[in-house]
Amino acid sequence: MFTFLQSHPLICGVILVVIDLALWQVIGAARHNLRLCLRIVIFVAFSWVLTAAGISPLQPPLWPEDAVLNLMGTVLGIGWWLFAARTITVIVGYGLTSRAGHSARLLYDLLGAVIFLIGIVGAAAYVLQLPVKGLLATSGAMAIVVGLALQSTLSDVFSGIVLNTTKPYQLDDRISIDGTQGKVVEIDWRSTHLMTDMGGIAVVPNSVAAKARIVNFSRPGDVNGVSMVIAVPSSVRPRRAIDALEKTLHGTRALLPSRAAKVSVKSSHLEYTEYELKGFIASAKSKNEVCNLMFDLAHRHLEAAGVTWGYGQDEQHWNRQRRLLEDVRIFRSLNNEERDRVADEMTPVDYQADEVILAFGEISDCLMIISTGVVSVSIHDDEKLVEVGRMGPGEVLGEEGILADRPSRGEFRSITSGRLFRIDKAMFGNQLEHLSELRSALSNLQDQRQEIRQTLVMQKPIEVKKASLLRWLLQRK
Repeated sequence: MFTFLQSHPLICGVILVVIDLALWQVIGAARHNLRLCLRIVIFVAFSWVLTAAGISPLQPPLWPEDAVLNLMGTVLGIGWWLFAARTITVIVGYGLTSRAGHSARLLYDLLGAVIFLIGIVGAAAYVLQLPVKGLLATSGAMAIVVGLALQSTLSDVFSGIVLNTTKPYQLDDRISIDGTQGKVVEIDWRSTHLMTDMGGIAVVPNSVAAKARIVNFSRPGDVNGVSMVIAVPSSVRPRRAIDALEKTLHGTRALLPSRAAKVSVKSSHLEYTEYELKGFIASAKSKNEVCNLMFDLAHRHLEAAGVTWGYGQDEQHWNRQRRLLEDVRIFRSLNNEERDRVADEMTPVDYQADEVILAFGEISDCLMIISTGVVSVSIHDDEKLVEVGRMGPGEVLGEEGILADRPSRGEFRSITSGRLFRIDKAMFGNQLEHLSELRSALSNLQDQRQEIRQTLVMQKPIEVKKASLLRWLLQRK
């Protein structure tokens, strides 16, 4: 065996390299520890083959008179330097990825290039006995020429290294770079790839990202800002508009109470004034849904405060009660005459903040329609009352008592002051032509709320009681 190694070191070295490449491909990337250990073992075996054959990578071949042996020694010596560079690169890459993950890829590539450059220079200096000083001087001049020619590309490369070191963003973060917003899907040598909300890929050069203003919407991960701008006619007093928009924020249950939401005047124009609503939510996925809800609530609260954007000829003469009936879904089956009749029978009731409008278990003798303000809805989960939603202008309560004299399955408590309109139960007698459709709409509303209530109660986590040693002993008696 030892004689074969001395006679055919090139064949043994090639066999080891082929084995290394084959095992590297066969063993999956998930088993990186095994791949690393095998590469180190094969490199040690490769070094032992060179030593057994009398070949040293730190000096030229010892057989200048034999061309074949001299060529084999040269090839194996150069191969050792390259094999060593690759092994060190793998070890360094394993250390970087285990600590910094995918974000250290650029630094890993750069270190790998430097290590291979050192390996090439070492092979040229020790194995080929080339004048390294002259080679380095020539390569330095060439590097200057190449650097000037690739100035913008090198700027992107080193900017990418800085970005991966400082980590202003990572993969899967939602960011905005100089106005370009999207999700980070890739960070390479030259650029950062963002998937925009329209499904396209925006490629931002790293040099631009390093100089631009970066906003990371994914940090901190438990807080995500939402904002909405709404225009209100300039004839409306700002205090009235701000009061209505603050009720919008109170009515948006998705906003985090730990971070104060606020309303501010964004800009003022001759015909309209823009107001901005800002708040924070827990999940970025529901940002669009929350913004749409806030916009709808803002419109309803502003309309309840008397803000108008222009009505038809009939609507201009309607009072608040009549306009409310146009927005409540359950009254859509009634014709205009029936709605006028119901509006005449509606009685206004003012309420203050933190006032119980309809208690849990109470049988309502009227249907109530919220005109202004915010009302919290809580259900009983067999232990305590839990808030499940919030109601605003145009929403109704008390349908259970109207339909079947059933007690309320929830507690309705005001969050802000406001006004509601009562419709007595007597109005739901035989006075309306489309009474059956109205009762059907009320029944559907009751079924929907009952389904939501049951779903929320069923999702309640089961408390696991910890068994103590004393309890176990008592049960054993």
